[in-house]
Parts: sequence; structure tokens; C-alpha cells
Amino acid sequence: MSAILSVDGVSVQFGALKAVQEVSFQAMAGAITAVIGPNGAGKSTLFNLVSGAIRPSAGTVRFDGRDVTGLPPDRMLDAGLSRSFQITNLFFELPVRENLRLAAQYLEQGHGLLRPLSRSARAAQRVEELLAQFELARKADELAGFLSHGEQRRLEIAVALASRPRMLLLDEPTQGMSHADTRDTEVLIRRLAREDGLSILLVEHDVDLVMDLSDHVVVMHQGQKLAEGAPAAVRANAAVQAAYFGEAH
Repeated sequence: MSAILSVDGVSVQFGALKAVQEVSFQAMAGAITAVIGPNGAGKSTLFNLVSGAIRPSAGTVRFDGRDVTGLPPDRMLDAGLSRSFQITNLFFELPVRENLRLAAQYLEQGHGLLRPLSRSARAAQRVEELLAQFELARKADELAGFLSHGEQRRLEIAVALASRPRMLLLDEPTQGMSHADTRDTEVLIRRLAREDGLSILLVEHDVDLVMDLSDHVVVMHQGQKLAEGAPAAVRANAAVQAAYFGEAH
């Protein structure tokens, strides 16, 4: 496999706080890469640096060989990188189908904005694909705010995929989920990578889920990269056990 995402020496500082310090890693195409670490380790800040929500003060981010350092999220989407959010980010007062249609309108590349909805063929086709893929067809006309928490999180992933990105960034995708919903989400993420060939970078607090699901794990601690590698190697790392697993237990 080749690297689709390369992060090289990225840093950012907020006043006196060095939130991320010279972090480097690669995410392979078609693989699942996870970023874990204790609370305050810098995971979310690193995620925001990669996705374009925050511009790094040093270092570079390259996506598919292109320097995308500091590009805003809309330009990242143009490059093929899409993300979900830790806090569910949907139009709760709109139906499921409309949430998906608004995201899928990106596929019309600005040509569908003044057309009747019936003529936005590419967007409409993508909506139907996503309703089927994410098992939301029976909920298509329900308001997103009336969905269960697990269904809302599933819809948010579907919204992030509406533009057909090549890489998906998932920020705490199982936060607040029941055990059953978490397992369903694990199956979904694995299928997106294994069957659809999607490259996935996720920040996740559920260590067992990360170890079962990921191909590669990056461990953050106090704003720095503490370790990285295959899940088994990371779990066995003494420094990781002391900084992360020891705290968890």
C-alpha cells in the first residue's frame, strides 16, 4: 500500500500551550488509521490540523501527493478529503433525505443550484445510494432530529460520504453510542475500507474498538506522538501502557 496522507512535523501553539508538537505519520490508501491518547493528548487538535479547521504553525500535510497544508475545509473536500464531527452536525429540522441531498449537491459542481430538484440527477442518485447503503431508506422522510443517536451518527457518516471522497476523517464516531450501535458502526467502518476501498483516519476513545478495527495506530501524549505501529505492537508498548492504558485502568 502507498501513503495517501502524509503528515510531517506539524505543530500548533495557542499562547503558551503547545497543543501539537512536531507530529509526523502516514496513513495508507485503503487502510484504517486511528489516533488515540488520553484526554488532553492533542488528538482533536491534530485532527483539526489535518482536516483544515486549524492551520499549523509548522510542518506540512500532503494528501495524495499534493501539499494541502492549511487549506480550508471546502478546499480539502475538493481535494477528496471529507470529515465528520465529534458532536453530531446535522440539520435536525430537515428530513434525512434532505440532509443527504444538500451534501450530495456538491456533485453538481455548482450547476444544480438554480435547477429544480428533479433535474439534479447526480445528487438524487447519490442520495438513493446512501439511503440503501446506510439502511436509512425507511427513515428517509423523517426529521433527522427524531432519529435515535445511533441513526444520527450513521446519517452523519453518510452525509460526509455524499461527495464521494477518497478519504474520510471520523472524529469520535461511536461517542455516546450503545454497545450494539458501536458494534454496528465498527462493521460499517470496516466495510467502507475493505469493500469500498475508502481510506479512513479516525480519532476514537474506545481502545478495544481501535485495536480490533485499525490497521495502524498513532498514540498521542501531551501534544506529541508517543508511539505508532500495528495494533498489537502499540498495545504491547510499555510507554503506551504507562501513559494511556495505565490511566484507563
